[in-house]
Amino acid sequence: MKVTKDLVAASATPMVLGILAEGESYGYAILRRINELSGGELDWTEGLLYPLLHRLERLGYVEASWQAAKGERRRKYYRITDQGRTELAEQRRQWDTVVDALKKLGQGLADRGAMTVIPLEGKA
Repeated sequence: MKVTKDLVAASATPMVLGILAEGESYGYAILRRINELSGGELDWTEGLLYPLLHRLERLGYVEASWQAAKGERRRKYYRITDQGRTELAEQRRQWDTVVDALKKLGQGLADRGAMTVIPLEGKA
């Protein structure tokens, strides 16, 4: 399945803020986590992630600092701010509204025999 660019763009901010709410992280690790969470369906590139991280930093939703573990190169680590947590909560509320509406729409169509319901949770 190919997730459209529009849907990726719409979900990018809450995805990244949600990952950073788990704990601070750096770019490559964020990309791996997105891939892991989506079961490999979302394969983001650095060209998508880094401009987003820079925008989130400008908005005050994340803070960044350079760190180096012993024997490793320096990496820029990102962490969510209180303002970012507030934004994440708002985005989750918005996504819940969209998902609930899609579920109701799908169920309504299925009740009329217009389509087969495919659960959004990915479970039969």
